[in-house]
Amino acid sequence: MTTDNKKVPPPLRPDVAERAWSARESWRVFAIMAEFVEATERLSHISPAVSMFGSARAKPDSAYFMLAESIARKLSDAGFSVISGGGPGIMEAANKGAYFGRSLAVGLNIELPHEQASNVFQDVSHTFHHFFARKVMFVKFASAYVVMPGGFGTLDELTEALTLVQTGTSRHIPIILVHEPFWRGLIDWFRDTLVAQGMIDADDMNLIRIANDPDAVVDAIFDHYQTRGFEPSAREREMQLNL
Repeated sequence: MTTDNKKVPPPLRPDVAERAWSARESWRVFAIMAEFVEATERLSHISPAVSMFGSARAKPDSAYFMLAESIARKLSDAGFSVISGGGPGIMEAANKGAYFGRSLAVGLNIELPHEQASNVFQDVSHTFHHFFARKVMFVKFASAYVVMPGGFGTLDELTEALTLVQTGTSRHIPIILVHEPFWRGLIDWFRDTLVAQGMIDADDMNLIRIANDPDAVVDAIFDHYQTRGFEPSAREREMQLNL
């Protein structure tokens, strides 16, 4: 078959097309494996670390941006590598605060159609093609989660962390929501609806901590680990293998 004197292949039969697609899906598994292996090797030296999340839309002159930068600087100076998304907004604030502190600023970037231009404040930078591989790395190397105000992506990270800890799939790490006025409605809904209707246990509310300033964030993390070290125990390492 020709079009404008150029040869074009005939359309694939449905069964051939399906086999070709299945082959692509199978080979994709190797790309996913490689992404996990490479990221694990890149990040294996960053412990102890804290993962920080928040809105990609926060501007550098906003109160949330400046608060996140201050928290990250405090965490970095206290000896924690700070892991964030590597992009703009709160991610940039977290990376920037850590970058000018004593410890590493880690950016886990993702290829997106929009809202993800890499920021320059990264000592360790790694780009992912798959959201789920990136999310595993946020959990795998985190001794704590610090959750700033944000949108759907931030809520996704928050609820995933809560689910993993609640179900015993991940080790029990502090999950800290920053700026109580922003989170008040969600916390009230958790308590007045989810707990009241038996969707979660009342004790599950203890998985969440609230902090309003940088010192309170750092103190909450050290309080959680005051009777043990930051390194995962042998049992916790086994748990992490099942993430």
